[in-house]
Amino acid sequence: MSPSAPPPGDPAPADGSLPASALAEAGRAAFGVYLHVPFCTVRCGYCDFNTYTATELGGGASQASYAATAIEEIKLARQVLGQADLPVATVFVGGGTPTLLPAGDLAAMLAAIAGEFGLAPGAEVTTEANPDSVTPASLTALAAAGFSRVSFGMQSAVPQVLATLDRTHDPARVPQVVGWAREAGLQVSLDLIYGTPGESMADWQESVDAALACAPDHISAYSLIVEEGTALARRVKRGELPMPDEDDLADKYLAADDAFTGAGLGWYEVSNWATSEQTRCRHNLSYWRGDHWWGVGPGAHSHFGGVRWWNVRHPTAYAGRLAAGLSPAQAREVLDAETRRVERVLLEVRLAEGLDVSLLDEAGRRAADRMVTDGLVVAGDERLVLTRRGRLLADAVVRDLL
Repeated sequence: MSPSAPPPGDPAPADGSLPASALAEAGRAAFGVYLHVPFCTVRCGYCDFNTYTATELGGGASQASYAATAIEEIKLARQVLGQADLPVATVFVGGGTPTLLPAGDLAAMLAAIAGEFGLAPGAEVTTEANPDSVTPASLTALAAAGFSRVSFGMQSAVPQVLATLDRTHDPARVPQVVGWAREAGLQVSLDLIYGTPGESMADWQESVDAALACAPDHISAYSLIVEEGTALARRVKRGELPMPDEDDLADKYLAADDAFTGAGLGWYEVSNWATSEQTRCRHNLSYWRGDHWWGVGPGAHSHFGGVRWWNVRHPTAYAGRLAAGLSPAQAREVLDAETRRVERVLLEVRLAEGLDVSLLDEAGRRAADRMVTDGLVVAGDERLVLTRRGRLLADAVVRDLL
């Protein structure tokens, strides 16, 4: 994962080494690899991810050599984690727009992961893509290399909404690229955003209907967040665009949930729906369950055995550290038992499988009892599961539980 701003942390060792306590947990959780590709053709106004256009990169950072640089970090990961048997259960290539790189580069990075660690039987291998960044040939090449899923950034089917988000693709292209992916044998996920300033309920319904008409295996639907420092935030601050309205966001979430459920996609995390257990995004489930993953790339975050670390953010600095034989890690934190408990509550409560009640302290259990009465959660088999109303108030539920 590669969020916009890293937290403060302790200095990371120059060689990337991990404490013995972390290495001792090898094999106790699923292991995945996140590959961050930080390149975009244009910067979307709402995006605060660690991504760069060609003009923002300047000299010293080469898109053409990126795969070779990332492979050096994959080799470092193998050295740091030693000889433990760690077959990779999931690989997720995110960005940015990973498919700006040639399919051969994405294949080479996947081959390096398989070569260093091995892929678990039936491993899930996903790449994100923009609808205008793939061809039938590139998708076929990715499938041949071992990719099993593609997640298209659809966001909306309405041209003026896409324009507000600074998205450049033609919405009519989405069904076409979904068809190409199907022909290549790939599972398909579509990403949607609701709550864009100026988006009516009819606009949102049009986007939901268009997504469902593509018959995807998986849909993610996220409310628009106006992040500080983005072009969108500056436009809102100047009064050019209104802030998203909480009631409008709730209405759009419920409308989407109705439509997705009616089309046979069940929710398994607050913002994610899938046609079956087999088509859920197993990589993201690993994040929510607190499993182990290594994040490759500038700004990427990793977690292994209760240690979390994050890489330097600029591609030039990232490449320079690896070229010098150093870990690209900028800083890290060793999580104590209480922090790990709190994070499990934060994440697991969002899942349809629910939160293990044993993770709650006494005050949290009292809060849970009140939430059952208030209709925010249901309790059973020592697990708490959000109700539909509870999903709308998931952040407040977490605050009360903690």
